[in-house]
Amino acid sequence: MKTRNKVITEKIQTTGSDEIEIAFECFGNPMHPATFLIMGAGAQMINWPDRLCELLAAAGCYVIRFDNRDAGLSTHLYRAPVPDFPAVLAGDFSTVSYTLSDMAADTIGLADALGLRHLHLVGASMGGMIAQTIAIEYPDRIRSLTSIMSTTGAPEVGQTDFAVFSGLGSPPYHDREAYIAWRLRALRAVGSPGYPFEEKVAAENAGLAWDRDHDPVGLLRQTTAVIKSGDRTSKLQQLRIPTLVIHGEEDKMIHVSGGQATADAIPGARLYTFPGMGHGFPQPLWVEFAGLIHGHIEHSA
Repeated sequence: MKTRNKVITEKIQTTGSDEIEIAFECFGNPMHPATFLIMGAGAQMINWPDRLCELLAAAGCYVIRFDNRDAGLSTHLYRAPVPDFPAVLAGDFSTVSYTLSDMAADTIGLADALGLRHLHLVGASMGGMIAQTIAIEYPDRIRSLTSIMSTTGAPEVGQTDFAVFSGLGSPPYHDREAYIAWRLRALRAVGSPGYPFEEKVAAENAGLAWDRDHDPVGLLRQTTAVIKSGDRTSKLQQLRIPTLVIHGEEDKMIHVSGGQATADAIPGARLYTFPGMGHGFPQPLWVEFAGLIHGHIEHSA
């Protein structure tokens, strides 16, 4: 295990059948409500801002953030087939090695390994999809759900504006500095136009992400898992779990209609949308996010 910014990064074998090892970090008091932060496709747990985690912990949450399979320091399925993306889009899932249900089982396996029975879920982007899947498949374990900049899987909502990526090209996984430069361009393309872009912080985070993991196929395996998992709308309509939905009104990665559809599908869900916010966590909103999430958890505990 290693220390970064006074936070201990540990690895633990989950209890699931896939023998996935999950890297995780904890903030706060273990006696407080267990709050699992689940990150999106191609992203690592360090994409949850340290300060946001600290704010949640100070408010009274026991925060656990972790790397999903095929991301960061957790298990990568290097021996799995490389997904045939065009075939997957055409409905042939023969090269897809897992689904969001498997990633949901990873989260529950981590909770089991840590001895945590009742969970509060906070998921961003694909992490929101995983959190929704956990709530659907393990409802007795979940005390609350927070879905951030995510969607239901229905193809008519939450669409990506691919025009913003047209000039980016593929991530240059062969070179650290080139990757950092590419990552900064990508973050600007999908970021929050209503808030300042903190280039220095973003560059440092991109460099750390490269140092932890630059698996060129991990993102593809995760993305095809999302596609194979399909539309959750009808199952979300059956949930009876307190739900908070947060979305940026300028999100070009997952259109705000995805958040609106999520809130519409889950009975009693509360929706908060933020003008000027794109696909990310603008620093000026961290205190408000922490307040919303903790207030939701406190009310649901």
